[in-house]
Amino acid sequence: MSDYFDRDKDKTYTRVYKKQTPDILEKFAAFDAAVFQEEGREIPLKYRELIALAVGITTQCVYCIDAHSQNAVKAGASEAELAEAAWVATAIRAGGGYAHGRLAFKLGGASEPAHQH
Repeated sequence: MSDYFDRDKDKTYTRVYKKQTPDILEKFAAFDAAVFQEEGREIPLKYRELIALAVGITTQCVYCIDAHSQNAVKAGASEAELAEAAWVATAIRAGGGYAHGRLAFKLGGASEPAHQH
C-alpha cells in the first residue's frame, strides 16, 4: 500500500481537477464541507467521522482511512471507538460475502428449498 500512497505528494494532483473541472471541484468541496461541518447536524461530528472511517475501511480507501481516523480522533473518538468502527466495517464486509454466497448458490442452479407446511 505504501508503494502508491504519499499523503503530501498525492494532494498535488488536485491541480488536475482545478484545471480541468474547477466547477465540479468547487461543488464537491462545498458538499464535503457541509457533510462534515462541526455544528448544525443531527449526528455529532465524532460519529460522522467514525461512519466515514468505517466506510473507508469497507471500501479499502487508504486516503479515507488516513483522513477520517485522524478527524475522528480530533473530534474526540477514542482508540476503542476506532477499533469498534473497524469491526463494524469488517462485519458488514463479511455479511456481504455471506449474502452474496447465497446469491451464488441461486445463480449456480441450487435447488430451491421445499415448502414447509
